[in-house]
Amino acid sequence: MPGALDCLQVSIECPVSASIYGYVPSLAGSAIFVALFAVFAIAHVVQGIRYRTWSFMAAMAGGTAIECIGYGGRLMMNPNPFSDVGFKLQIILLTIAPAFLAAGIYLTLRQLVEVFGASFSRLPPIWYTYLFIGCDLVSIGLQGAGGGLAASQGNSTTGNTLMLLGLSFQVFTLIVFAMLSFDYFWSAYKHRAELNPQTVDLRRSTSFKLFIGAIGVAYVTILIRCCYRVAEMAGGWRNPIMQNEGEFIALDSVMCVLAVLALTLFHMGRFFRSVTKFDVEGAKVSATSSEGDFSTYPHSEPKAAHSSPMASRY
Repeated sequence: MPGALDCLQVSIECPVSASIYGYVPSLAGSAIFVALFAVFAIAHVVQGIRYRTWSFMAAMAGGTAIECIGYGGRLMMNPNPFSDVGFKLQIILLTIAPAFLAAGIYLTLRQLVEVFGASFSRLPPIWYTYLFIGCDLVSIGLQGAGGGLAASQGNSTTGNTLMLLGLSFQVFTLIVFAMLSFDYFWSAYKHRAELNPQTVDLRRSTSFKLFIGAIGVAYVTILIRCCYRVAEMAGGWRNPIMQNEGEFIALDSVMCVLAVLALTLFHMGRFFRSVTKFDVEGAKVSATSSEGDFSTYPHSEPKAAHSSPMASRY
């Protein structure tokens, strides 16, 4: 029986079971995810422009657009599971897209540190962005290179290894992100009587609590997806996990949809609009800063006894 490399169409000599996935990607499922991610991409562009959250918009709109095209590749594989173009599109794009979504999550930590107070942080707020976005770029590079090799079918073992390395590094980055977040919020909790006095109303608002909850949902779902993909790639090509479409939809597709849905409904720009309600030295603060990270956000002036020389008001 010919291998997937030798098959161009389904035939007696090339049954569906001979393809890498061993199944025909669902037409309805792929079409639904194409539509959902297209809507999400448009929504994030509109919201990003409205709230001037440029970096967040780039991460989320970029990630959802990549997801949309990737599922377009799976659509192409429905009439022909041996489609070379369809396979290349989906193996590369659906592998790297969640890394962009993770970047959107990473960008929120800096804002939360500034809301609660930078003096309790081990790092200046902007360093969280540099650290995690830098790691995310490394992950995207590894996954993209591995996906490219896998798509070429020229060196699938090396491609698989690079993709697995990139996905594993992404899981590691997510875990470190959780650890540093916990460390900061534990410190803020211990100094809860000294939090930024200019953001009391914002911190107590329902919208702000919903925003934090949305970040939590997005984080957990992206972590689940990445752990699933590590397990999938660890088994090599044509392993039982890779050839189970139900698991792929439940643990990859749906997880990414839930993550994006949370960060779309509870968009960071929408829930930080209330910064306009705060007065700093008698002047109304504008929420239309040049970046969604709200560089004009009302910061507290930490007491000298608790101020960190590393804290930044970037």
